[in-house]
Amino acid sequence: MTAFLYRWLPRLFYCHCRPERSFFWRGRQFPLCARCTGQLAGLLLGIPLFALGRFPLPVCVLLLLPMITDGTVQLLTRYESTNLRRLVTGTLFGLGLYELAAWAAVRAVSWGYGLGRYWRLALLN
Repeated sequence: MTAFLYRWLPRLFYCHCRPERSFFWRGRQFPLCARCTGQLAGLLLGIPLFALGRFPLPVCVLLLLPMITDGTVQLLTRYESTNLRRLVTGTLFGLGLYELAAWAAVRAVSWGYGLGRYWRLALLN
């Protein structure tokens, strides 16, 4: 299982896996960098949180902004983010991304259900 995760997680997240931007546990590097580890944590955290209640759409979008800002500033300036900051902003991004995807899926199913009811009633009349 470990070999599977180390092989496929970086591909799934398109992660660079740079050692200086990754966490280590007992001398072994995580399969993802700190930011991608946060994204995975946020995606996994989104599952039970979505079951408990949904975030408003603007909140979902706002959760994406810290990582986008941190990554953009780091790319365009000499600023170097810390692994803890990357983890936190990645977690917020993953949570916001999951909530947006789940929100879109719920809306699509609801829209399709309504459309199906409309056509069924139209065909019966």
